[in-house]
Amino acid sequence: MKGNLTAYIALILVCFFWGTTYLAASIGVSGFPALFFMGFRNVVAGALLLSFLVLRNRSFSWTLRDIGLQLVPGWCMITFGTGLVGWCVQFIPSGLAALLYATVPLFTILVNLLARKEERINVHIAVGMLMGLVGIMLVFRDNLEYLTDSKSFMGICVTLASCVLWSLGGLYTKSYQGRTDPFFNAAIQMMAGGMGLFVLSALNDDWGNLPELQTQSLLALLYLIFFGSILAYASYLFAMSRLPAGLVSIYAYINPLVALVLGFFILNEKITWLTTLAFAVTIGGVFLVNRGYQLQKRKNELTVLKIHEQ
Repeated sequence: MKGNLTAYIALILVCFFWGTTYLAASIGVSGFPALFFMGFRNVVAGALLLSFLVLRNRSFSWTLRDIGLQLVPGWCMITFGTGLVGWCVQFIPSGLAALLYATVPLFTILVNLLARKEERINVHIAVGMLMGLVGIMLVFRDNLEYLTDSKSFMGICVTLASCVLWSLGGLYTKSYQGRTDPFFNAAIQMMAGGMGLFVLSALNDDWGNLPELQTQSLLALLYLIFFGSILAYASYLFAMSRLPAGLVSIYAYINPLVALVLGFFILNEKITWLTTLAFAVTIGGVFLVNRGYQLQKRKNELTVLKIHEQ
């Protein structure tokens, strides 16, 4: 019970702090090459987390196999996931990027159903997923103008592609956790993902003429390192190791709400009556997904009891 409570607290941290990272990334990359900025953020965060674990003498495996298992999710979720979104918020509002990322639960559950035949969804989960998507569509209705701008359209397409890769990385993590500490996994994944972003940056940016890091970009970088990467990403992996993948994926419904509100107050991004309606629909979807997994777990427990009684 205590382990589950800690996992739920970790999920709450993910829901809030990852919602703030869209704003922080938008501010940070406004005066600095986005791919280099996001790569530096993750390499430093991973190195700091790993150093902390070593100093605390946390026991974890250092085998090449266990480290190697973290490379694929690191590249999927960091390099081509949050890293690319940090690049996309140069061309689309931070709130819109967060809203597009709300498709992650759909991709997660669909891929999970294809990969794991034992996984099932019930009516509550299905209806909750549909409500979440309807909520996102309502908000997207207010952002159709971005489809007519080539750079914004590219940002939207790249963000959606990164959603798919993030889902694959998350499910890979769920399937191949290895024997290592989830915080150790987070450190290796962030460092691997950050190095992947450095490679993309080297291909896209001129490292010989990097601009001076402005104060607002520096503050955004520090926030992303300690709260967006170390705290939130480690919490995400811990939640994934203790809770159903579909349940953990509801963070993608909460993140847009946090991002939109912050974008409205800080970056003057618009919120209309459609956005307000979408909030209500999306929250309803979150409740149903959560309720569906609770009912599913209860049903599985009753089935196990009946088998033991026989």
